[in-house]
Amino acid sequence: MTAHSTTPGYFTHYENLAFERTDDGVLTLRFHTNGGPITFTGQTHEDLPQALEEIALDQDNRALLLTGTGDTFMDAIDGASLGEIFKPAHWEKIRREGINILQRLVDLPMPVIGVANGPATVHSEYLLLADVHIASERATYGDFPHPAFGITAGDGLQVVWEEVAGPARAKWLLWTGETIDARTAERWGVVTEVLPHEQVLARGLEIAHKLAAKPDLYRRLQRQTLNQRLRRRIAEGVPFGMALEGLTAADLPYQAQG
Repeated sequence: MTAHSTTPGYFTHYENLAFERTDDGVLTLRFHTNGGPITFTGQTHEDLPQALEEIALDQDNRALLLTGTGDTFMDAIDGASLGEIFKPAHWEKIRREGINILQRLVDLPMPVIGVANGPATVHSEYLLLADVHIASERATYGDFPHPAFGITAGDGLQVVWEEVAGPARAKWLLWTGETIDARTAERWGVVTEVLPHEQVLARGLEIAHKLAAKPDLYRRLQRQTLNQRLRRRIAEGVPFGMALEGLTAADLPYQAQG
């Protein structure tokens, strides 16, 4: 990539978010932990809404490519780092952050390309909210954290998977804790292309450059046009879903006592 002529402060501000931008305004946001595949933490959850706001306000960004590091999009989470999720006041902080992440992702004033460079079993909804979503042949999809922690999947997974794959498939995936491979995701209509692993990032950038070249107003308003239903579904389902998730989190200490 060719670095853009100016480097915004947010490029180096966030621990788990690496940024790079080309001269034509294609911004890559890459999730990572110390330069390797990300372990999602409470700090990541806190940082992401602010980062998305800064991305949206930066007029030099014409398209966003969202991906992970190495052979993994996101498949690990540090549950303890989320803090005392069984306490209502703390959960409300997490709930507010979670709502903001999805609303800001879908409201970004630029096309978003999701590149699943490997397993996406933590926060796969980030990829599914992209306007164009492509996958490495090594990608897998599912929901690891909620069944593992024993809390409901109310943070947007239930809305986005239902919207993209349909109610029956979403319920199967979120009830069973099973995973699907990239070809199955393509058959379900979750991804538009599955590519050899070594080609997927280049293909994502190719698409991003093409969309970044479109007129500014068209890019902004086309995104609003195509995402109206998703915006409504998120506004309707995620605040309520995260409240239910918080109730199951509050029940965890009582399960331990039992």
